Amino acid sequence: MSFHNMKAWRAILPSSLPIRTASWQRFKSTAAAAISDNQDPATLLRNIGISAHIDSGKTTLTERILFYSGRINAIHEVRGKDGVGAKMDSMDLEREKGITIQSAATYTTWGDHNINIIDTPGHVDFTVEVERALRVLDGAIMVLCGVAGVQSQSITVDRQMKRYEVPRIAFINKLDRTGAEPFRVVDDLREKLRLNATALQVPIGLEDKLEGVVDLITMKALYSVGEHGETIEERDIPENLVELAQEKRMEAIERLAEVDDDIAELFIMEEEPDVDTFREAVRKATLARTFTPVLMGSAFKNKSVQPLLDAVTMFLPSPVERKNIALDLNNNEAEMELNGAADSPFCALAFKLEDGQYGQLTYIRIYQGTLSKGDTIKNTSTGKKVKVGRLVRMHADDMEEVETLATGEICALFGIDCSSGDTFVVDSQNGFNPAMMSMFVPEPVISLALIPKNKSDVSGNFGKALQRFQKEDPTFRVHTDPENKQQIISGMGELHLEVYVERIKREYKVECSTGVPQVNYREGITSKTDFNYLHKKQSGGSGQYGRVVGFMEPMTREEVKENGGKEFMFVNECVGNAMPPEYIAAVEKGFQEQVTEGLLIGHPVLGIKVTLTDGQAHAVDSSELAFRLAAKGAFREAFRASNPIVLEPIMAVQVEVPDEYQGGAVGSINKLRGLIQDTEMRDGYSTIRCLVPLAEMFGYTTTLRSLTQAKGEFSMEFHEYQQMNKGDQKQLEDEYEKKRLEKMKK
Repeated sequence: MSFHNMKAWRAILPSSLPIRTASWQRFKSTAAAAISDNQDPATLLRNIGISAHIDSGKTTLTERILFYSGRINAIHEVRGKDGVGAKMDSMDLEREKGITIQSAATYTTWGDHNINIIDTPGHVDFTVEVERALRVLDGAIMVLCGVAGVQSQSITVDRQMKRYEVPRIAFINKLDRTGAEPFRVVDDLREKLRLNATALQVPIGLEDKLEGVVDLITMKALYSVGEHGETIEERDIPENLVELAQEKRMEAIERLAEVDDDIAELFIMEEEPDVDTFREAVRKATLARTFTPVLMGSAFKNKSVQPLLDAVTMFLPSPVERKNIALDLNNNEAEMELNGAADSPFCALAFKLEDGQYGQLTYIRIYQGTLSKGDTIKNTSTGKKVKVGRLVRMHADDMEEVETLATGEICALFGIDCSSGDTFVVDSQNGFNPAMMSMFVPEPVISLALIPKNKSDVSGNFGKALQRFQKEDPTFRVHTDPENKQQIISGMGELHLEVYVERIKREYKVECSTGVPQVNYREGITSKTDFNYLHKKQSGGSGQYGRVVGFMEPMTREEVKENGGKEFMFVNECVGNAMPPEYIAAVEKGFQEQVTEGLLIGHPVLGIKVTLTDGQAHAVDSSELAFRLAAKGAFREAFRASNPIVLEPIMAVQVEVPDEYQGGAVGSINKLRGLIQDTEMRDGYSTIRCLVPLAEMFGYTTTLRSLTQAKGEFSMEFHEYQQMNKGDQKQLEDEYEKKRLEKMKK
């Protein structure tokens, strides 16, 4: 039967088929097997993250994993409709809104494996939670909706997994929903994410007929039965699905043959691999990130979650199978590979901070060595030493005290004064001084003024809240407006800032009013310009003298990438001693300081490459200050001559509306200066993907609701900065100049 024959497939009623072999119960796999004396416990550990587009079922899936593994005794749903809520959504706001705001860690066991799990947010506004989770995890489950397929945040998550080279399993969820088409989602993975993705399962029925899956490796049907799907029964494949299963199995073998020599040899000889060979090939290719296994089911309907857990233990890596690199601070930050052995010098990374009732809670990932309660650890960034008083493992907001943890474990410490990204070693390890490589932190794209209604509380709880949230979340920024002295908060989107305003109210009892959202524009240049600037000042006694010569030009995207994502590059091409070497750093510092505030509208300047070719110093009057001021003057002079432009943040927007509202939705996007990239119509719904300036998106929620009678929804994420049109740029420049002149009059 062709998989295109969806109606016949959905009509399958498999419950009458005979049971061929035994079934296994919910708790059977949770008893940890004995570990042999010579086996490294870390080989039986899995650190995984669950990531996806918002509302794809990540938290629901985690809830089922915890239930089937015996970690929790009852299933509770997202949004807390039963008054309890999902275990991993421990914050009241998460249960009210039905979304994950903070990543949450837990651990469980499956068979003889221990599994650390981090459930991450799906909303783009909280994307830093995904960044820091993937930074410390060894594998991931990418969850996709069986109806919507690959969505905008799915693309972001894919990019993050590739950035940290994390092997993944794809899980197509929500196959109980009307319109679910799992093999179209597999095609999406291949076309939109460029993954060598292949289904290792075929669903038995779809929508309300979903009963389980066919395992294409063992060629057995796995049925989820029982009140909560706690029992998996293994049976013969239904006759209606034999042809489809054989077709999909050959497709999987063929795609594996492209990346595995052993399978390729069997494929050429027209032989099929046995179960062990098949599994080993999938595992090798998954770890090499040349193959993405795709599994299927429905977490909400309790279908086929246990086979997913089996796949996690079979196909995703242990901590000792991942290559982890640190920088040797004793050797000019040369790269050093950590071997991951439990008896090697201890090394851990602090990746997440929380302020709890017992003080700061610091989440760490141990990359090698062993940590015990009572050890003295040292922060390699600050040199500070502290004794480990409490060592805990997290289960959402619950804690379990432990005495010792080793390589690969994720745990938390109390009373550690540090920042996210700091590296820790045991103090007694003389000569071992590493620093783990940091994670990527995106820049905020939206700002707004935050004003406490009780003015007297500015330095009290209000200040404490802002200080805490900045420390916990590197994408949440705060600064004071120099003109009106208001606190300006910046973040990744309206929801991001809205959540923090609400948390300030709930957790610190401070009510705030907010100003109009402000877009974080940037400035740039479009042409190369030479500079030859002399800073000379004489006012009695020693003066100031410094000449800088060179050119300034825009950076290419390749240069930004090679520069570690930094949008400023300084190149010293001075020859001889015309410019004393001790002043070179001062020149670089002057340019760096100036790019933080452009001349057009006062926003930071992106993509600037400065090349210093010559200079001149005075035997008496030259100083670091003089050359720093000369660099600033050279920048101002060259910037005006380099055809400067204003850059505005462009958002990748995905709008989903019923077909009858498609025309209105397209019209609304056109009014927002949006550029429509593609439109897809499926199962009565239209999906519109477009690029829209962030400045135009404020209030679009209300617009879309009124257009679609509240039936439409949209999501967006930062795409890139693009040049603003001349008319809007002129308006911003005039507003900035007006404010500047008013400030001068004061």
